[in-house]
Amino acid sequence: MTRHLHAFSIVVPDYDAALAFYVDTLGFELRADIPLEDGKRWVLIAPDIDAQTNILLARADGETQINAVGNQFGGRVGLFLHTDSFERDYNAMRAKGVMFEELPRHEPYGSVAVWQDPFGNRWDLLQLN
Repeated sequence: MTRHLHAFSIVVPDYDAALAFYVDTLGFELRADIPLEDGKRWVLIAPDIDAQTNILLARADGETQINAVGNQFGGRVGLFLHTDSFERDYNAMRAKGVMFEELPRHEPYGSVAVWQDPFGNRWDLLQLN
């Protein structure tokens, strides 16, 4: 039996705003955008065509979910975007206006810099050694 993580969700305030950032700005792949009942959508994206794990963009519904937007990991970095070329992706992301919280740093495990999406979710851009 083989297993992998198929998807995880990120609660966002608006589907189209999230797609504009992740797909249009970052170049993530749009894998599905299927209308559901009550104005909901099944929206799956992935960092690139070969990625096995998808991100489900889930529009916040109700006060609890609205309050979770941008704080799904309690203020910690909770998402880790791996790259095979840290310098290339760091420079491309900065050129597209992605907000980095710090300059790149080199840790024993690799190169890393913390950035935020427009909704306040904290990510690491990461190239492992």
